[in-house]
Amino acid sequence: MRIRTRLLILVLSILVPSFIAAALAVSYVYREEQKSQTQSVAEATRGFAMLVDNELRGRAAILRTLAESPTLRDGRLDKFYDYARRVAPGRESVIVLSDLEGRQLVNTRQAFGAALPQRRSSNIGTLMQRDGADRTHVSDLFMAPIGKRYDYTIQVPVRIDGATRYYLLMGVNVATLQPLLDRQDFRSDWTATVVDRAGVVLARSRQPEQFVGKQVRAYSRKLINATKEGVYESRTLDGIDVRAFFSTVPSAEWKVLVSIPVSEIRRVPLQAAAMLAGLMTALLAAGVLAARSLGRRAIGPIEYLGRSADALGQGKELGYEAQGLAEIDNVAARMADASRQIRQSQDELERRVTEAVAATERAQGALLKSQKLEALGRLTGGIAHEFNNLLQTLSTALQLADMKNRDDKVRGLIQTCKKTVQRATALTGQLGSFGRIQEARRETVDACQQLRSARQLMSGALRADIELQIECDEPAWPVLVEPLQFDLALLNLAVNARDAMPSGGVLRIEARNLTLAQPPGQLAPGDYVRVSVSDTGSGMAPEVLARALDPFYTTKSQGQGTGLGLPQAYAFALQSQGLLQLDSTPGHGTRVEIYLPRAPQPAATPGAAPTHAPLPRGRGSVLFVEDDALVREAVAHALEEAGFEVLVAHDGEQAVALLDAGARPAVVFSDIVMPGTVSGIDLAAIVRQRDPALPVVLATGYTEKQPSLPGVQVLAKPYPIERLVALLASVSAYPN
Repeated sequence: MRIRTRLLILVLSILVPSFIAAALAVSYVYREEQKSQTQSVAEATRGFAMLVDNELRGRAAILRTLAESPTLRDGRLDKFYDYARRVAPGRESVIVLSDLEGRQLVNTRQAFGAALPQRRSSNIGTLMQRDGADRTHVSDLFMAPIGKRYDYTIQVPVRIDGATRYYLLMGVNVATLQPLLDRQDFRSDWTATVVDRAGVVLARSRQPEQFVGKQVRAYSRKLINATKEGVYESRTLDGIDVRAFFSTVPSAEWKVLVSIPVSEIRRVPLQAAAMLAGLMTALLAAGVLAARSLGRRAIGPIEYLGRSADALGQGKELGYEAQGLAEIDNVAARMADASRQIRQSQDELERRVTEAVAATERAQGALLKSQKLEALGRLTGGIAHEFNNLLQTLSTALQLADMKNRDDKVRGLIQTCKKTVQRATALTGQLGSFGRIQEARRETVDACQQLRSARQLMSGALRADIELQIECDEPAWPVLVEPLQFDLALLNLAVNARDAMPSGGVLRIEARNLTLAQPPGQLAPGDYVRVSVSDTGSGMAPEVLARALDPFYTTKSQGQGTGLGLPQAYAFALQSQGLLQLDSTPGHGTRVEIYLPRAPQPAATPGAAPTHAPLPRGRGSVLFVEDDALVREAVAHALEEAGFEVLVAHDGEQAVALLDAGARPAVVFSDIVMPGTVSGIDLAAIVRQRDPALPVVLATGYTEKQPSLPGVQVLAKPYPIERLVALLASVSAYPN
């Protein structure tokens, strides 16, 4: 009996410490795993909230870029509508421009000019009253009146000259949040939810179609609205008891919730208890040797498990090593798997944050480049305007001197000066090409002749190992384009082809006459000249081809490209009422096709102008309005030589005063850009309103504005004096 008692005591002395050690080990692992799980889920929730915030900030950045569009400053809402439709990120988004009272002026889901809602559908107005109007606002979920779907709205103010003139909004379907949530790779039994300020579900990882648009429980709303982040136990909308982790989306005051079933959280201690009960049963049945052996085997794995728990708490990735005990090996394997998942989530979060920061930097860089180019366009346009005034004076004076002079030697010198003026005119035209295309400079040209004249320009940009081939249908149909912009588009395409052929190749340019019953894109059926530019270079990958026409997008290294070459050619095609198509295959080169409508008039054939032809004759009086004294003196003298009676005004205000005083000219000839409050375009509108029958001719060296009045003709400076006299004589109201 004593032996049995001693044996029992010995067994108990071994089993009890082993039982206590096992219980402590399980308890320790449970606490550390629960603590680590809480921290990792809280971090994942906070990271997901930042991803949602980056999504909203990225869309707000697009709105702020749109708000800087010059078309808003100029009030050209139709042009802004076209621009906004191109920029709107996907079919699930809509760009809306509203006035300060919330009435919609532009909506990219509707045709321009269609009837639009006159009041806000979201709670943006309430947020503006609470937080102020001059800041970015993100609304709560609402039912869009046009799309009849759940949307949320991002609004930024549009400030012009220091004052808020409009509000620019982006309506976004809440379904766009669902892919962002799906990419988080949460476990299938976890529930991730995004709710707005009122606790209404915007997106949900499980059964979103059933719960989007519904409010979470009042208990949950009270807790999540009380603080920015935390954890609590509750019940989901589909009746599952969970422990919910929540965090705030900073820019929208929305909440992100990650809910884990309570049964999942409690499963580990229940498994540990079952393991411990089985272990005790086995120990009681096996006796002293089994207890002693198990005691020796349990110490090492428990210490390994403790070290693993410490490493997991420090965010390290664990490597699983089998310890020989199934229960401890199971826990260690789960900890190693959890550490890998946590590490992957952290890496994914860091990658997405890096991408979001890079996207923001690219958007800011694109905006800065756009502002610099706009400033450069205004500067070069102003310089072109001033030089064209000087060239006009020289051109007119040389023409008059040529007509009056009879000395052949002097005439030769005059012709040399006139050629120099023509060359200077071409240079100022290139300066003006930084601005918008001017109707006064559009010409009907022979497409093949234009390609051949641009050959030298393109050859200068190519290397010796690149062969340039040009082939045309003869005779080529005429097209109406701005020649300088045509040359610039060809040059940009040639430079792109050169960079795509570092080892040399063939650049082939063709012009074909085509009659198309079903033309590409939105072009109308009819006659077109297709200008094709193809190379034998490296080609473009599909993802590069998809963005090749985006302004400022480039795959070249810093300082090697602006990303404006293809967009300029695309803009030239559109401004010429045509279309540009781009096709490329990696390893097989790139092909660009520009479709230009056939012009109704034949191309002008340049001929040798007579060296001293007599000046055409005119009759009647001309009201000549010009602010430049040199131009005014030279042109007025030429008009008087041609037989006109010239009434001179120094600016638009003086011209209006002369008309008010009773002046009745046969025709009004005015510069467009003048100091004061009345420009040439304003003067033409005043004349049209007072006397619709009185002809008006305008002249311009460069301007961003173009007259939209019917019947008003425009001359580009410097103009030949005989062309001016012939035009004034043909439109003059003086009876012949």
